[in-house]
Amino acid sequence: MTTIILVATCIISFLAFQSDELRNRMIFNPYIIHSNRQGYRFISSGLIHADWMHLVINMFVLYSFGYMVEQSYGVVFGEKSTVYFILLYFGGMMMSVLPTYGKHKNDPAYNALGASGAVSSVVFAFILFYPLQPLYLFGILRLPSIIFGVAYLVYCYYAARKGGDHINHDAHFWGALYGVFLTVILKPALLVSFFDQLIYFRHVI
Repeated sequence: MTTIILVATCIISFLAFQSDELRNRMIFNPYIIHSNRQGYRFISSGLIHADWMHLVINMFVLYSFGYMVEQSYGVVFGEKSTVYFILLYFGGMMMSVLPTYGKHKNDPAYNALGASGAVSSVVFAFILFYPLQPLYLFGILRLPSIIFGVAYLVYCYYAARKGGDHINHDAHFWGALYGVFLTVILKPALLVSFFDQLIYFRHVI
């Protein structure tokens, strides 16, 4: 499923790069969604990107984490894993922008696009499974994934409050929380395993 999402997102984003009309039909505009009942934009906007760099970063992160999360879902959920992974990704895509919709539904000028909220859901599902797995910040600083996750949430929260950089940090924040929440709801024992790993690590150090 990760491969299908990667390929589909790259193709659709490329087509939207070539057509402003397609981009405008798919982009997340809360005012249009509210006025014209175009709820499909909650999903379609996550399949297009602002430029090549935006697309490459999101798809690289999805590539880096998606396969491992999908594999872990397979171990935990068995034959339901594909359905649950779709719910994780596309549910994260939608839920991550719900707060933005509420905030901007009367603002015709507000637009957003990209898969960052969905990708955040996948990354934080990974952190739930593997809280001590080392991740590299900026390719240099080696941190346990749980430390990276906490730092990321704090950054997103304060960046969203500050604003001014034209990035929807709220989508990153809520997408991340959705990834953890959904996975725990589907398998509450994973939360116990998560804390067991942290407690074991504390005793080791």
